[in-house]
Amino acid sequence: MISTADSDQARRPLLGDAAPAAVCLRDAVASVGGRPVLRGVDLTVRPGEVVALLGANGSGKSTTVKSVIGSVPLDRGDLELFGTPFSRFRDWRRVGYVPQRTTAASGVPATVREVVSTGRLPLHRLLPFRRKDREAVDRALAAVGMLDRASDGVANLSGGQHQRVLIARALVGEPDLLIMDEPMAGVDVVSQQLLAEILRREVERGCSVLLVLHELGPLEPLIDRAVVLRDGCVAHDGPPPRGVGQHALPGHDHVHPHADDDHHRSTTRGLLT
Repeated sequence: MISTADSDQARRPLLGDAAPAAVCLRDAVASVGGRPVLRGVDLTVRPGEVVALLGANGSGKSTTVKSVIGSVPLDRGDLELFGTPFSRFRDWRRVGYVPQRTTAASGVPATVREVVSTGRLPLHRLLPFRRKDREAVDRALAAVGMLDRASDGVANLSGGQHQRVLIARALVGEPDLLIMDEPMAGVDVVSQQLLAEILRREVERGCSVLLVLHELGPLEPLIDRAVVLRDGCVAHDGPPPRGVGQHALPGHDHVHPHADDDHHRSTTRGLLT
């Protein structure tokens, strides 16, 4: 039986192998606070591909994406972004990043529009904002359903609204690679469905997406490939494990794989627990 994700991938071909991968991480070893976390992770995200990074708490998912954006340095391994070695990569306007759920302004008084506008800075550094920048901010806010709250202080927003602001900040530069660390954690079903629609539009314009997830939920039809981490190593790289029953419900802590064929069961059983 063809899964929803498989059929969606068949309808939406990737951009091909001619362009370099958006992310190419090889034999990545990294530590946090002196504690080894990644133990030789390989991760590739091709142009136009949606990759879900799955695994139990402490498996290394967030450390992996932080290594990709450079906030956790590699002890060993190689990283390229869009075919450029990380040490020489400067084109950060091509990368949009949504961190784990946090307050949008980290305690600094700011409006929704001001926070989202910071996502345009890599495009023109300290030059004054222009009309096209303001229009881009409006488009990003409209995409996440927050245009009517543009002048409100972020301190007055709910947790789900904070998350929408962070997503808009990542979208405002129209990135070629969108990285999201647990974007569905703690948000309601309506916000999850909105996120799925946002990602669908981004993928349609050719954006590559790397997602850290605990459950696939409404994003499942968009996901081309799942990389499952266990104890800092890649335990599975292939078709997304299917969550069923209670495992597929929002709020369930992990996705547990269930498959129809014996091979899939033997290679993915228990990887996320």
